[in-house]
Amino acid sequence: MPIIARMTTQMYQATRISRSEFVPIRNLQYHVRVWGEPQPGQPPLVMVHGWMDVAASYQFVVDAFAEGRYVIAPDWRGFGLTGAGGADNFWLPDYLADLDALLDHYAPEQPVNLVGHSMGGNIVMMYAGIRPARIHRLINLEGFGLPATKPSQAASRYAKWMDEIKALHRGEKALRGYETVDGVARRLMKTNPRLAADKAAWLANHWAQPNAQGLWEILGDPAHKIVNANLYQLPEVLDIHGRIAAPLLAVEAVESSMKQWYQDRYTLDEYHERLKVVPSVKVARMADAGHMLHHDQPEVLARMIEDFIS
Repeated sequence: MPIIARMTTQMYQATRISRSEFVPIRNLQYHVRVWGEPQPGQPPLVMVHGWMDVAASYQFVVDAFAEGRYVIAPDWRGFGLTGAGGADNFWLPDYLADLDALLDHYAPEQPVNLVGHSMGGNIVMMYAGIRPARIHRLINLEGFGLPATKPSQAASRYAKWMDEIKALHRGEKALRGYETVDGVARRLMKTNPRLAADKAAWLANHWAQPNAQGLWEILGDPAHKIVNANLYQLPEVLDIHGRIAAPLLAVEAVESSMKQWYQDRYTLDEYHERLKVVPSVKVARMADAGHMLHHDQPEVLARMIEDFIS
């Protein structure tokens, strides 16, 4: 478990306390953060995080719910307290299979309400089209997908992937360590200027741990920095999205980072066009929020989620 360090900044005080469970999934001990207990007639709420994030990141939203809920949030493989199993790169199908096994464990006989942020949003969109009967309501937070690719890009992509694998094994992709947990908190606030200091102080203790040398080390395997070897197959993705049976709420921040990431290679208008293949979709925009909207406006997001799943 993370070591809760004393901070110079007053730390956020969680009001709904989670418990940690470790579930055997595909030769890994998957760390899962769980709030509350199963409620008769209420589908479990499964919340999955994005790239270089952790399950604890949803604490502020859980605290903001109007009522206590049964919430299940895993640390994806190679993030948080879930190991990587020696992998030196990660694949989308692995996340799908991990999520499938997670639902087998926690909700084997009932559909769930499924929330995913960023990378997690892309994963839940795929999963909901592959296993449509398992989803009651689907919520995608800033999971925009990726720019379309062409076959002519494949050779250079494979070459880049192989080069980055070599760089990883030479130690060239190691994540920076921080001398204090305050340094981690400052890093979080630099990445997201909207993040309040008390929330950054709380998150830092779950986002990093001290290593043997005493440096605070980010709980994200550096192999996650390796480019995906496979091209993004848009026709395949759209076909899967078209098979989603659950109603979808697609939430985007007014000040999203999408344009910064993709420039003109992929736009918000293109994303909206892709969403048209989903049979039932509602798009919601969140003001005064950036990509980490679950940190920026947890109360607003909690209302959105509760209104949609009820």
